[in-house]
Amino acid sequence: MLQLKDLPDKAILEKFASRYPEVDINAVMQFLHLLGVASELSVGLDNFLRRYDLLQGRWWVLILLMREDSFISSPSKLAEQSGVSRATMTGLLDGLAREGLIQRIVDEKDKRQTQIKLTKKGQQKLDEVMPDYYQRLGQLMSVIDKSKVRY
Repeated sequence: MLQLKDLPDKAILEKFASRYPEVDINAVMQFLHLLGVASELSVGLDNFLRRYDLLQGRWWVLILLMREDSFISSPSKLAEQSGVSRATMTGLLDGLAREGLIQRIVDEKDKRQTQIKLTKKGQQKLDEVMPDYYQRLGQLMSVIDKSKVRY
């Protein structure tokens, strides 16, 4: 993810407004602020997961598998749910398989078809990470005014 470190200030946006009069400077500043917050949250999540030898993409795949009743899904469905290409998903699955967190199950009738299963070791990894994750997330979100949050 691109990290936003040098956001434009109002003076810079006013300069842009002289060329692009359609600009709503306040809207742009609010939007950039949200992007900056999202960027900081992403970095924080990366740092947190690194303590558990995980990356965001791999962690998300484990969670998606855990959501399935059988803990099994297809690579294409996981890619779609994650918003990544099949090639990117293959790389994520390769890393998880190397670590023993997932298992590839090849269809006996059609060797081209593969299912992905969360292994016991993968479930144990989530059992290690998630309580700490939920505790920290609760602390982080406790500062937000609940009356202004809409779902």
